[in-house]
Amino acid sequence: MPFDPKRTAVVLIEYQNDFASEGGALHDAVRDVMESTGMLENTRRLVDAARSAGATIVHAPIAYVPGYRELALHPYGILKGVVDAGAFVKGEWGAEIVDALAPLEGDVVVEGKRGLDSFVNTNLDFILRGRGITTIALAGFLTNCCVESTMRTGYEKGYVVITLSDCVAGTSIEEHANAIKFNYPMFSEVMSSLAFTEQLEGAAVPTR
Repeated sequence: MPFDPKRTAVVLIEYQNDFASEGGALHDAVRDVMESTGMLENTRRLVDAARSAGATIVHAPIAYVPGYRELALHPYGILKGVVDAGAFVKGEWGAEIVDALAPLEGDVVVEGKRGLDSFVNTNLDFILRGRGITTIALAGFLTNCCVESTMRTGYEKGYVVITLSDCVAGTSIEEHANAIKFNYPMFSEVMSSLAFTEQLEGAAVPTR
């Protein structure tokens, strides 16, 4: 699947300390899957290569004011887990983007993410279309939650969606593997970070 780096965005979903760093409120839940794939290092290498090739790097963090007033009075499901863990509170270390993937000049940080889908209540679609982006490559947390929700909406909106199989993590090996095997191929092109990088770098080489 050939694609133009200038029309490609790598969307990094919730690479925040509460997930990605030792001591984060939800890190223990995702540690096993992160370690099984080398997710954080894979993503760091991928992002460096994507920047060099001319792709856009988009960060999609989630954050709430203290007290989680943006949520329903009685949240349930995955968002109840976030509240119970005290995760992703604005102004606190846990909500900060992990140092290894801190935004650099030229990156874009999406604002307004409060739920699962990175397109909902944010300026993500506006940013992508304004930059002429037609291909999005997704990485982050959780494999079968926010990444999958964003993947499905990207597919519905007409983007070419790539999911990076070794740059995502869930709360169990089983859930992570099932999502990649059964759900991702329905709404995206599933690629390893290495395969994606090779295509980006190949496309970025000028022809003579």
